[in-house]
Amino acid sequence: MSGCEWDDEDGTTEGYRQYGYDGEDFISLDLKTLTWVAPVHQALSTKRRLDKDTAQNQYLKNYYTKECVDWLKKFLAYGKSTLQRTERPRVSLLQRSPSSPVVCHATGFYPDRVVVFWRRDGQELHEQVDPGEVLPNHDGTFQVSVDLNLTAVPQEDWGRYECVVQLRGIEDIPTPLDPAHIRTNREGSHTLAFILTGVAVLAVVAAAVVGVFLCQKRNDSDKRHKPVGSDTSSENTEGQTCASLLFRVKVKS
Repeated sequence: MSGCEWDDEDGTTEGYRQYGYDGEDFISLDLKTLTWVAPVHQALSTKRRLDKDTAQNQYLKNYYTKECVDWLKKFLAYGKSTLQRTERPRVSLLQRSPSSPVVCHATGFYPDRVVVFWRRDGQELHEQVDPGEVLPNHDGTFQVSVDLNLTAVPQEDWGRYECVVQLRGIEDIPTPLDPAHIRTNREGSHTLAFILTGVAVLAVVAAAVVGVFLCQKRNDSDKRHKPVGSDTSSENTEGQTCASLLFRVKVKS
């Protein structure tokens, strides 16, 4: 493996050239001393041979600390819109039920190198916390959730807690644990009940209309097939039956 690194904050650079054999380190170049390091006995003969080639070692140092870094900066500038893209996360507090953990959910951020944690009185918490895995969204951004178990914490102490999201290039995003800002399944329960009730009523009314239509259609068919002068009492009875059907359905609804 070979390459270079550049820290765009303090300007420091590093380079490396190293070899492995059978899954283990074999030999590597120390750019500061321009000598080769052999971590295993089998590489000593190779080290002695490479150490003698001082001109090649000096060339490698110049390449990995200067030329490689220049290329790295050019590639970073060309791909700035992608390589240095930053999307600010949206943070929400979620809770399924009063006994469930409070979830700090951050989504829509980019890149995926994010740190999300809970803290109490300004101190990061390591207990009561269950960190989740960073997952991709359909639009190329990412999301992550971190649970906080508050089973043994009275609600009047919740104000001591806050969720913090750290993303490179963006200032820390703290979200205080305010019960009024927690989104929960209980918020829409009444609305859902009204919606389901309305749907049920509409279904019953629709069934009544269809029933009366079919009943009336049958009566009309019977009329066409009856001989002239036949008794009309049955027609009245059938008409009353259709009307009573509609009346019973409406009363039931």
